[in-house]
Amino acid sequence: MNPDAPLDWRQPYPSRRQPVFARNLVATSQPLATEAGVSALRAGGNAVDAALAAAITLTVVEPTGNGLGSDAFALIWRGGRLHGFNGSGRSPRSLDPERLRGRASMPELGWETVTTPGAVDTWVQLSRKFGKLPFARLFEDAVRHAAEGFPLSPKIADAWRHSRQRFREFADFQDHFWPAGFEARPGEVFRSSALAATLGEIASTKGESFYRGRLARAMASRSHTQGGSLAEIDLAEHQGEWVEPLAVDYAGCRVHELPPNGQGLAALIALGILERLPVRGLAADSPDLLHFQIEAMRIAFTEAFAHFADPRAMVFDPGRLLDPGLLDRRAAEVDARRAGRPEPTPAKGFGTVCLAAADEEGTMVSFIQSNFHGFGSGIVIPNTGISLQNRGLGFVLTEGHPNRVGPGKRPFHTIIPAMVSRAGEPLLAFGLMGGHMQPQGHLQAVHRICVLGQNPQAAADAPRWYLQPDGSLALEPHFPEETGPALAERGHRLAGPLPEPFFGGMQAIARLPGGVYCGATEPRKDGCAAGF
Repeated sequence: MNPDAPLDWRQPYPSRRQPVFARNLVATSQPLATEAGVSALRAGGNAVDAALAAAITLTVVEPTGNGLGSDAFALIWRGGRLHGFNGSGRSPRSLDPERLRGRASMPELGWETVTTPGAVDTWVQLSRKFGKLPFARLFEDAVRHAAEGFPLSPKIADAWRHSRQRFREFADFQDHFWPAGFEARPGEVFRSSALAATLGEIASTKGESFYRGRLARAMASRSHTQGGSLAEIDLAEHQGEWVEPLAVDYAGCRVHELPPNGQGLAALIALGILERLPVRGLAADSPDLLHFQIEAMRIAFTEAFAHFADPRAMVFDPGRLLDPGLLDRRAAEVDARRAGRPEPTPAKGFGTVCLAAADEEGTMVSFIQSNFHGFGSGIVIPNTGISLQNRGLGFVLTEGHPNRVGPGKRPFHTIIPAMVSRAGEPLLAFGLMGGHMQPQGHLQAVHRICVLGQNPQAAADAPRWYLQPDGSLALEPHFPEETGPALAERGHRLAGPLPEPFFGGMQAIARLPGGVYCGATEPRKDGCAAGF
């Protein structure tokens, strides 16, 4: 990302994608969502409108990762500065932690995992502050796909099929997502008139029905009937927050992430440590480079899982974890020849969508939206198409921990949009979804682009490593043959093969000289980048 050292446009890894160049650009994990974003741009909208139109459409065409019951986070470069938005919801006011006493961990499914959904409010607030198009215009593609039906893309169809057994005990889920005769095959059409009507209601009321009207009453009523804690007051009081992003310098660039309750700070801690280690000049995919990256990430995760929580519950300013002296001491802990003790990490999870958008006015957006574990909690509100997230799983049950489950509290969050700048100008809007793969993926992508000079599509195509919850290390198969054994010799415990979804999904847009953008999309997903 150094203007004196142009990006390398060779594609060194097996690829199913090519970089896409345009002056207005959208990259998402589903082609119909990308088209919705481009359509918003062609209608006179800006990158914020495009991101929102794409995000709203993704709740229809990729419900395996997000829905109307999701949370959302955003970073927006506009007007010469970076704006951050935390659109995560809190646990219900009436949530009683005593109900969970005696459990070893938080439940994964059901009402006890449901937190107030924040995505709809995020759409409203971003549109109000930065959008150019009427709010209802952002919903047109989503409503059409819900009402008329859309064909499932292959990766999404595969994830959809796995849901049938996972949510077999959730009748409302089965009724909505598995109508009679539906098999979730690639190319098969799914439609929902209920979801189309709900989207239309959100559009026409600018979110009011969702938080203070008919839809809010429907959610609260179902919660009450089924023994949940979510109430009308939780929805009525929800409001996302504009927040100041955190940043760290790396390789002449500045990497920006949102502060906790998200885990973006973990990526910054790891990059701050890596900046102090002898990684310059190490070959891409070499055992030496991977060892330093993995060790930096282990330390960052140790800090994250000890301290990250709702900011109101943290005992110190999270920015303290980026103190240069502290990063110096953490970097000194890294042994160049030996892996540190594997630290336990929270349970793995994936099921998120990320997207990027940019326009010829210079606005760039990184946006992430998620139900957490695929379809989320399994709770679907009848006759609405609203599937509620299971973000409560992000809490812990440990007494005295800042992230201990409690009423009116935001849980530790995995979803993290990211931005890279240089000399006060934006260079890269990106995200790499996938539970706790996300900060690991950010670290790997930033190094590939900012240090190795790989173009964004090459960085997306490249093989990835993944630290698992038990501290073991998973490697994708395209690393050089000697990489795994060399890491094992250093004490890294290698895991067996994992399916592609565990290694995340990247969407990225890089700003090039001359007002041109380069878009990249994840080859492990169904999506595409497109523009004009």
